[in-house]
Amino acid sequence: MDRLYYTYIIITVTDDETIKVRLLDTGADDYRTRPFGPPKLLDRVRVAIRHNGLVEATPVFESGDLKVDLNLKLVLVSGAQVKLTKTECEVLARLVRSHGKVISQTQLLKQIWGSLAEHETHYLRVYIAQLRKKIEANPSQPKHILTEAGVGYRLV
Repeated sequence: MDRLYYTYIIITVTDDETIKVRLLDTGADDYRTRPFGPPKLLDRVRVAIRHNGLVEATPVFESGDLKVDLNLKLVLVSGAQVKLTKTECEVLARLVRSHGKVISQTQLLKQIWGSLAEHETHYLRVYIAQLRKKIEANPSQPKHILTEAGVGYRLV
């Protein structure tokens, strides 16, 4: 089975430090300011992979009546398509990529909203509640998105 790995390197023409910091806070692994040569870009890709580790994407996740296809950005519950907001999609995609493992609240907050939001746990509670309403048969007794008290969330 082929594995898909990703890293985000932003190519920009600006030297504005605030923009670069914002890019990194929103999930970029690195940035390069033009002009630069191909060897420098390849070097930054190698560094990003080494620093972040290789993250295996799970293109299709299935559990019971839930099917999530990350490549098609498609979510089905009992065969019916579910419409998600962009942020709901991002939260669910992060959970899918780590299905079966607990993802800490801090990690999810940093990955989705940036490092300045790492203590804003109410963001996450709101979006997890919205996702549960859309994908769980009984949101008050979830079978897919489980809460690990005081730690984070797990998709099963």
